[in-house]
Amino acid sequence: MLGTPTRDRRSERREATKTEIVGVAWELARTEGLAAISLREIARRVGMQAPSLYSYFDSKNAIYDAMFAEGAREFLNRDRPAETGKALRDLQAHMRFFVQFCTEDAARYQLLFQRTIPGFEPSADSFAISVAGLELTRERLARMGFDDPRVLDLLTAIGTGLTDQQISNDPGGDRWVRLVDEAMEMFFQHVTTRMKKKGRARP
Repeated sequence: MLGTPTRDRRSERREATKTEIVGVAWELARTEGLAAISLREIARRVGMQAPSLYSYFDSKNAIYDAMFAEGAREFLNRDRPAETGKALRDLQAHMRFFVQFCTEDAARYQLLFQRTIPGFEPSADSFAISVAGLELTRERLARMGFDDPRVLDLLTAIGTGLTDQQISNDPGGDRWVRLVDEAMEMFFQHVTTRMKKKGRARP
């Protein structure tokens, strides 16, 4: 039929192979650790010679970058806790989501939120996805009346602190996950008290 777009099967196969390579890289990261990812082992698992990988990714850091973008995009797509208009309840829901997302995949958490790979920096495009996720949190805080940049810094420090403790000291458990609601109560009380001292009331 005239006018029917033609599928670019070659490009589709290429993208499918890149997706497979990134998937294998995640498998290795979760079993051997991020730093232990080997191009030779990735090639073996996808059924190609190691030099052939360079026709898809020009370096190991390029694979890390694709992994970073995938993880950041997943976070952004899933970061949709319902808002009730009640600041404390919404803070607790958001932080429960964050800690759950981070602790369910330690390798992904390390890649997205920690600098564990010497020499790796995400590309501008990949990092922009991560920044968009942080901006969602900033906007939520602003709707609650918390527009001081230090409030966002404190909130992210609490979230990563709970996550670090959970992953390091009780992997697979919930010892620190159970503290999320209490931590948000303390955070909320602290921030609102500071606002009152400065003569500002939450909207």
